[in-house]
Amino acid sequence: ARKAGENNAWEPRLTHDPAEAAADADVLYTDVWFSMHETPSEEGLAAYRPYQVNEALMARAPASALFMHCMPVHRGEEATDGVADSAQSVIFDEAENRLHAQKAVLLSLMG
Repeated sequence: ARKAGENNAWEPRLTHDPAEAAADADVLYTDVWFSMHETPSEEGLAAYRPYQVNEALMARAPASALFMHCMPVHRGEEATDGVADSAQSVIFDEAENRLHAQKAVLLSLMG
């Protein structure tokens, strides 16, 4: 929930319901469900499927909400193509920003 006290303070809220979490979210963020080199079982995919960021979940969020993912996206698993390629998706900007931060760290380490 937002604005839980003075000075627009944020109050964290724990939920296991993706629809509830999306309802007033500014950002919907997900990551890969399984290691990049792991072949997920059908049972594992089924357990995570309710948490997929898809068009229906994004529709529950405000129109201004953004979709983020640290990449690479396993399309059809943690996010659908429609979400990853939507106007609300900032996944490529996010990856580009991470690249610049990594270059800055390397430059600093190299003296």
